[in-house]
Amino acid sequence: MKKKRRRVNLNKLNYILIPKNRVEWDELRKSRRGRVFRWIYNAYFVFSQEGRVLLFLWMLLSALSINIGFTQYYVVWSVLTGLLLGSVLLRRFVKMDGVSASFTGPPRVTRGEEVFFSVEFHNQSGQIHQAIRVERPFLPWDGKYFSPRLSIDQLEPGQTQVREIVATFQARGEHHLDPISGRALAPLGLALSEPVSSTSSVHFLVVPQIADVAHIDIETTQKYQPGGVALASITGEARELVGVRPYRPGDPIRDLHAKTWARIGEPAVREYQQEYFTRIGIVIDTDEGRDDDPMFESMLSLAGGIVAHLSRGEALLDLLVIGQDIHELTLGRSLGFLDQALDLLACVSPQDGFQGREIRSQIREHLSRLSCMIVLSMNWDESREEFAMWIEQQGIRCRRIHIVDGEVPDYAREIGATLVDIEDIQGKELVL
Repeated sequence: MKKKRRRVNLNKLNYILIPKNRVEWDELRKSRRGRVFRWIYNAYFVFSQEGRVLLFLWMLLSALSINIGFTQYYVVWSVLTGLLLGSVLLRRFVKMDGVSASFTGPPRVTRGEEVFFSVEFHNQSGQIHQAIRVERPFLPWDGKYFSPRLSIDQLEPGQTQVREIVATFQARGEHHLDPISGRALAPLGLALSEPVSSTSSVHFLVVPQIADVAHIDIETTQKYQPGGVALASITGEARELVGVRPYRPGDPIRDLHAKTWARIGEPAVREYQQEYFTRIGIVIDTDEGRDDDPMFESMLSLAGGIVAHLSRGEALLDLLVIGQDIHELTLGRSLGFLDQALDLLACVSPQDGFQGREIRSQIREHLSRLSCMIVLSMNWDESREEFAMWIEQQGIRCRRIHIVDGEVPDYAREIGATLVDIEDIQGKELVL
């Protein structure tokens, strides 16, 4: 198969010199280079947005005013120098004593969707604070703000003002935003006071979008599970009597056990346990993928949609195989949470080579309880076909789902896979 040419992500390239995560940021701050950058950063943010425009103009005029014998730019330069220096001196008289800030956000964010972060300023002092400019945190390469710059015109004593920041993020995985801060505008409107910052930063996970899976054809054969599945909701199939316990409000009247009630003098009911379940495993083939590749992201989105659909039904999602990593889950039938699987999908990274033989040895012990295995892939070759045939030889149905981007590869029709186009994953209700 001819491999696709990988395109360069220009947005990511623009951030090549900027730390990628919190650990690298902390290392930069402690380094000598970080201290120099911090001094420049603090000097720059002393000025308001209007002051920064004049500061840039002042720097330009500084070069043009060197020869005072031929130009009169130095006159304008002198005026700007006086205004900027005066603003910096006046900012010392503007303080935000008694003002506290907080910055909160959701623990999970869906890739590409708008997320709202809450900014709160509380005035615990007895004085009025005016013209507060809110400084939004610096975003990573995949982030983009969709809300205008925030400001608070007036903060009364004892008052709390809340603002919202709207942003989107395109890269899955762990993210963090530095603490947010606010500064009061000094006289002349060109400089800002010392900042008041929130005590902590915001950490969250960007999870893949969940595809709209309306139905998926899976093997509904139930397999015997010795001892049942603890806390699984009962659906009405044949159940095994495991004992008698005291009656609790809400228990069915038909389950009352008359003999035990007569012996102990208190109502008692029979307790049943279901021991036959439909349990499913999902294998996500991450070979030849890339984090910002539409096909790779669409495959993870489809995986999230399948997990979400199964968690609402009567089947149990028992195993999630991502690349070479095996994750035991128990989702569905009122067990577990979809967030568990989304957290795993959020941190998926591509791996080179499909290690079918290694996966066999790792999942062999789990196969006896599975009814069906779903394999998601962007590519197909002999090793993948051997793996799928080995699954079926164990008496387990193997659903092959192949992700395509417009053009359908020739081999995709031969293997009997369900073909799903990435455009359908992004905008249609899917029936698999």
